[in-house]
Amino acid sequence: MSSDNCSGDIDLFSGEMSETDIQVVTSGGLRIPAHSAVLASASTVLENILVRPEKLRSSERTIRILGVPCDAVSVFIRFLYSSKCTEEQMERHGIHLLALSHVYLVPKLKQRCTKGLAERLTIENAVDVLQLARLCDAPDLYLRSMKFLSSNFKKVEETEGWKFLQDHDPLLELEILQFMDEAELRKKRTRRHKRELSLYLQLSEAMDCLEHICTEGCTSVGPCDKEPSYETQPCSKFDTCQGLQLLIRHFATCKRRTNGSCLRCKRMWQILRLHSSICDQPNDCRVPLCRQFKLKVQQRGDDDLWKSLVGKVVSARAMSSLSLPKRKRVDEPKMDLGHHEVMNFRLAA
Repeated sequence: MSSDNCSGDIDLFSGEMSETDIQVVTSGGLRIPAHSAVLASASTVLENILVRPEKLRSSERTIRILGVPCDAVSVFIRFLYSSKCTEEQMERHGIHLLALSHVYLVPKLKQRCTKGLAERLTIENAVDVLQLARLCDAPDLYLRSMKFLSSNFKKVEETEGWKFLQDHDPLLELEILQFMDEAELRKKRTRRHKRELSLYLQLSEAMDCLEHICTEGCTSVGPCDKEPSYETQPCSKFDTCQGLQLLIRHFATCKRRTNGSCLRCKRMWQILRLHSSICDQPNDCRVPLCRQFKLKVQQRGDDDLWKSLVGKVVSARAMSSLSLPKRKRVDEPKMDLGHHEVMNFRLAA
């Protein structure tokens, strides 16, 4: 951008202002005419330069902005007048504009550059943008760059920027590697939390189905004083009810139940015990052994691990009820009583 073009841009935004009274000098020797009042109002750093004592100021009314391309300085000065920056200018000079906005304290331009550079992250510029974001105290851009680099690390480590970083900034290299390790740990914790929550929701649904079977009856199993109706249509939780009914039928006829050698019967005992720990009306409850389990707990107490499980299942039931209070939870995960997570459930004493 020539001096004449820049002057024309400034005239366009200066309106009826007086003639320019200062010049901005760039590294390439370009002199950009400007108004000191505009520069001072847009940047406190430029204001301090303009008002410093006469003996510390050059006799010539100039401000030197060095170290960046002339065109980038021209775009920077234009922004001080118009508060505007085009996508093309951001594409060409975004990195330099971020540095200028940080050095001369122009927060609006810094915000614009942070957003623009975050949208233009590439394999080739990721390391450079990350370094600049750290130097310019741009935490949002720093985080976005870290996430981008972490997601594309195999490709980024083949670039010249990464090789230069390894040779000249080992501290930042360490920060990147630590961020990647922490991100992987966060992903593992999130996956584990989702699996646990899914299991607690399944157990919560099993408690609802157990009460439903023992109170109303389902397709093949019902309360002792009521014959099950085989013509009944499957309920909304048929997958869970069907699996639980099969388990109940096995439990009722298994000959190994009393000596504790049957894993399926142990699982049924645990489901009955879990129901008893949750049930708040044992005297009126129609689920078998509910009151007996309550009395046993009153005499001996429960271990901390079992109490923790009960609390998490109760919380899952509450969350499920609050999320969908007026319609059936047809989309919730169904409890697969043959799933390894349920089969390996070993919290019972």
